[in-house]
Amino acid sequence: MFRASRVLGALTFLVPASAGVLGAQAVPAAPPKAPATPWYDKLRIRGYGQVRYNRLLESNPELQCEQCDRSWGRNGGVFLRRARIIFQGQVHKNVFLYLQPDFATAVGTSGNVAQLRDWYMDVGLDPDNEFRVRLGQSKVPYSFENMQSSQNRLPLDRADATNSAHANERDVGAYVMWAPKKIRARFASLVNDGLKGSGDYGVVTVGVFNGQTANRVESNDNQHVVARVTYPFAVRTQIIEPSIAAYSGQYVVTADQRTAGVKGHADWNYADERVLASINLAPRPFGLLAEYNVGRGPEYNPARDSIETRALRGGFVTATYQLKRGAHVLFPFTRYQVYEGGKKHERDARSHSVNDVEVGVEWQPNPNFELVAAWYRGDRRFEDKQRPRNTQTGDLLRLHFQFNY
Repeated sequence: MFRASRVLGALTFLVPASAGVLGAQAVPAAPPKAPATPWYDKLRIRGYGQVRYNRLLESNPELQCEQCDRSWGRNGGVFLRRARIIFQGQVHKNVFLYLQPDFATAVGTSGNVAQLRDWYMDVGLDPDNEFRVRLGQSKVPYSFENMQSSQNRLPLDRADATNSAHANERDVGAYVMWAPKKIRARFASLVNDGLKGSGDYGVVTVGVFNGQTANRVESNDNQHVVARVTYPFAVRTQIIEPSIAAYSGQYVVTADQRTAGVKGHADWNYADERVLASINLAPRPFGLLAEYNVGRGPEYNPARDSIETRALRGGFVTATYQLKRGAHVLFPFTRYQVYEGGKKHERDARSHSVNDVEVGVEWQPNPNFELVAAWYRGDRRFEDKQRPRNTQTGDLLRLHFQFNY
């Protein structure tokens, strides 16, 4: 008994208590669970700014374009075109946040006013977020060039024919988007690789939006509806993206958009509808973007001194070529555009006839700086109650400096 107890005591001393039964393997303790990353640590902050001067070699100071660039023409000087800061991030595996204010908005005679451009959430409906719902203020999924960021676009202003659909390209709405995971990656690469992409607005998108354009309150009980289908095909080393889109609704020409005494519909509601076709060829190295839309909307009629529902039509073609010389990237480009129709968001739904050509080159010596020099020739008719007969033609050389950060 005495010897047996001494042997058992020695064994107990040699085997750790955590081993349990003699000869059993020790079970390691589970590692502590890593704390979840706070949502604010998932945000990315970036932005860009643009400075312009439009009056070099200007032949006609009365040639202007309110929607394009308010520093065109008489009394225009060095102009802070955009000053953007962007906050974005996948704050949850199924929730994406995007917030973009602009600190260089022109409001009346005041410049450099802070104003919201984008604030929306993309809510994924499946593990890969191939189906998602976008809620908030964002670009209306209609025209390729409208959706293309001004940070990436080659011509200094968006084309009148398509940009006349939505002032600042945006509105408050809700959209359902679908795109396969592979194609979402392709959309991202077209932007990240400097190929002038439009971003990811889905392969198939349908939705509703207020219709009064960005940062303006809804003015009737009618929401616009929009649908778009696009697909970026990979053909050898090239990417070709055809698209079709359409929208329809009722637009209200509000009191602040009308000259006193101008005639129009009793309730100032007007049909606002368009259909568009486009084709984009990514610059590898030759690039091409062409869009054309037709429809109807409010337009001032000088012959009757009234705002009426009238037909509209127009489009553009932009051609470019990508050249790389060491760290330097060059994009020589040219664009031709035409438009006949009204601009609903301008004074009296101003009537326009546009026939323009632009030739320029974008130079990127490094990722944080870009310089664009563009020669522009314009032939524009833009008429409202205050200027019922107004056609201007002319030339100018434009300089554009962009800082990416």
